Amino acid sequence: MIRLAGWCHDLTDGNFKRLSQLGVDCCDGMPLPTDDRGVFDLDEALKLKRRIHSWGMQVNRISLPPFSKVFMDGEDGADDEAEVVFDSLRVLGEAGYPLGRVHFEYTTYGWMTGDYTASHRGGYQARGGSLALAEDKSPPPPAEVQEQRWQRVCAAYERLVPIAEENGVRLMMHPSDPPNADALFGGLNFHRLIDAFPSPSVGYLYCCGTRAQAGGLPLVLDELHNYGRKGKLFEVHFRNVRASFATAGAFEETLLDDGDMNMFKILLELRRVGFDGCLNPDHYPMLEGDVKQVDGNRQSFAYSVGYIKALLAALACV
Repeated sequence: MIRLAGWCHDLTDGNFKRLSQLGVDCCDGMPLPTDDRGVFDLDEALKLKRRIHSWGMQVNRISLPPFSKVFMDGEDGADDEAEVVFDSLRVLGEAGYPLGRVHFEYTTYGWMTGDYTASHRGGYQARGGSLALAEDKSPPPPAEVQEQRWQRVCAAYERLVPIAEENGVRLMMHPSDPPNADALFGGLNFHRLIDAFPSPSVGYLYCCGTRAQAGGLPLVLDELHNYGRKGKLFEVHFRNVRASFATAGAFEETLLDDGDMNMFKILLELRRVGFDGCLNPDHYPMLEGDVKQVDGNRQSFAYSVGYIKALLAALACV
C-alpha cells in the first residue's frame, strides 16, 4: 500500500499533532541525537520512535551522517568518519528504523546552475534553476576526478551493504539535484549504483521533480518502470515542475497540479510496478500567508497532502 510521509525536523508535540491531523502516515528526516563521536544514540532513537507511534504514525527515513570531503578525498580522519556512519547504521537497525539515506560530498555541481525565484498562479513563489544564469561557466570535473570519487562511493558501499543486510535497513540514494551533466548521481551514473551493488538493501529515494528537471514526464515514467520492476524504489519524492534542462535549459518547481507532469500517471506507474513505500511531497512552494518553518511552508504542505490523498483515493477506484 502506498503511504504518505511528511518532513519532521520539528520534534514538538504540536508538530506531531499537526501531521497526525492531516493524515500523514509516516515521519521523514527526524534529527536523531548523537554521542560524542557523532553516532546516533540508541535510547534516543527508540524514545523518538515511541513518540511518533503514540500519534498514530510510523518512522520512515533517517539521513545517515554524511560522507564529507574528508572521506571523499581520502584525507586524514576519513576512516574515523566512515566508522561513525557504519555505527549509526547499526543503531538504525537495532532501533527498527527501515530506511537510511546515504549522503556524499560532490554529488551536485551547483555552480553550473543559477537559482532564481519563480512566480506562478496568483503569485505563489517557488524555486527555479537556469543553466543560462550560472555565473560560473566552469565545466564538470575531469573524468579521472569523477572516477576517483565514484571509487570512494564504492568503498563506502562495500562496508555499508553488509551492515544494512545484517541489520534490516535499506539504503537509499537521492539523485543529484540539480541534474547537471556528469553529476555523480545523475542519469546513467544514478543507475550505476544498483549495477555495482545488486543487493535488496540498495535502492533509491526517487525524486520525480529532480528527474523531471532532467527530462520531463517521459523520463520519469521510464525510470519508475525500470527501477520499480527491479524493486529498487524505496521512497518517492512526489513533486511537480515546469520545463527541464533538456527542453529549456531551465526548470521551475510548482504546486502538484500546476506543473507539466500528470501526477496521476505517475501513481498509475507506481502501482503497476508494485511500489509500496511512501510518497513525500518534499519541496513546498510558498503560498500567501506562509512563513518559513523548519519543516517548510506549512500551508503549501497541507495543500500537497490533501492533493496526494485525493489522488490515492482516485487510484483506488481505477
